[in-house]
Amino acid sequence: MKLLLIGPGASWSTADVATGLRYGLKAHGVEVIDYALDARIARSQGWLYYNWRRAKKHHPAIEKPNVADVFFQAGGEALVMALWHDVFRGLDGVFLVSGMFVPLDVVLMMKRAGLKVFVLFTETPYDLPKELEMAKFVDGCWTNERSAVAAFQAVNPQSGYLPHAWHPERHQPGPHPGDAAVAAHDVVFVGSAFQERVDWLSAIDWTGIDLGLYGSWEAVGRRHPLRPFLKGQQIDNATTAALYRRAKVGLNLYRTSVGWGKHAQHITHAESLNPRAYELAACGAFSLSTYRQEIPEVFGALVPTCETPAEASALIRSWLADPEGRAQVQQQLPACVAESSWRTRATTVIGDLQTLLQQRAA
Repeated sequence: MKLLLIGPGASWSTADVATGLRYGLKAHGVEVIDYALDARIARSQGWLYYNWRRAKKHHPAIEKPNVADVFFQAGGEALVMALWHDVFRGLDGVFLVSGMFVPLDVVLMMKRAGLKVFVLFTETPYDLPKELEMAKFVDGCWTNERSAVAAFQAVNPQSGYLPHAWHPERHQPGPHPGDAAVAAHDVVFVGSAFQERVDWLSAIDWTGIDLGLYGSWEAVGRRHPLRPFLKGQQIDNATTAALYRRAKVGLNLYRTSVGWGKHAQHITHAESLNPRAYELAACGAFSLSTYRQEIPEVFGALVPTCETPAEASALIRSWLADPEGRAQVQQQLPACVAESSWRTRATTVIGDLQTLLQQRAA
C-alpha cells in the first residue's frame, strides 16, 4: 500500500496527529509519501505576494492575492505529486489529515483524475459543516468525534470513528533523557488561548502555585493577570511530553469555541477525548480535566473532572497536597491507554482502507 499523506497545514496539535499516524502506517509497512502542506502554504504565500508587488508597479489595478489563492496553490500541487508518484494502483491513494486548509476544488480535481481520496477529520465538531461538505466527495473518511459519526454516515456511508492516540516514541512514563531541561511546574497547561480557557484560568486563584502556560497565548495582553504564567509559545510534542512528566498536575481544558474571540459561537455537545488526554496518560502524568463523556469510560476515576473554575481550584490544591495519591494514580494511567497508540490506530486505518479499496476495485 502506498499513500500520499497530506499534512494538516497547521503546526500545532493536528500536526502531532499527522506525525503519529505516519509513524503507525510506516510501522506496518505502508509506503508513505509526505506532502508538507504547512511549508507549502508559507512558500505559496511568499511567492504570490512577492510577484503581486512586482506586477503592481506596472499594472496598478492587478488584484491582490487572497487566502483562497494561497491555499489553492499550496494544495493543488498535491495532485501533481500524486500523479508523479503514481498512486493509482489497487491499494494506493491520497490521505488527508484534517483537510482544513485543502480547498474542496483540489479534492474534486483529484477525484476527476481517478485518485482515491480519504480524510481523517480532526476538527469535529468545530468545523463540522465544512467537514461534511468534503466528506460527500471522498472515498472514505474518519472523524475524531464519535457523536458526529451518524452525521458523516448520512452523507458518506464509508465513514467511521477514529479516536485520537499517543506516539510510542514520545509518550512514555519518565524520567527521560532531556526532561530536566524543561521546567517542573506545579500545574502545566499546553494549548491555545480560546476565550473559555482564558476565562477559566483567570477565575482561579494561583497564589502559591507555579503555573506554566504554553502554546498560542498572544491574545493575552501585558497587563492580563495570566501574563506572568506564560512560559513559551509553540512548542514541539517532545517538549510537551517532558513538561507533562515533570509537572505535578497536568490540566486538560477542552475547547468549546468555534473560532476565536470573545463573541465566538460555542459547540453544544462533544464526547470524545482530545490528543492531550491520551498523551498525558501515556506519559504517566497525573491530570485534571473538564468533562467529556469518554473520560470515565477510559479512565474511570483516575482523571478527576470539574465543571467550574471553583471546582478546578479545589481539586488542584487538594491533589497538590497529596503526592502519594498522585503517585498511585500515575502508576495506573499508562495501562488505560496501552491499546490506544498510533501504531494500534494505524491497524484500524489500514484495515478500513483495504476494505474500501478492494470494494472499489471490484
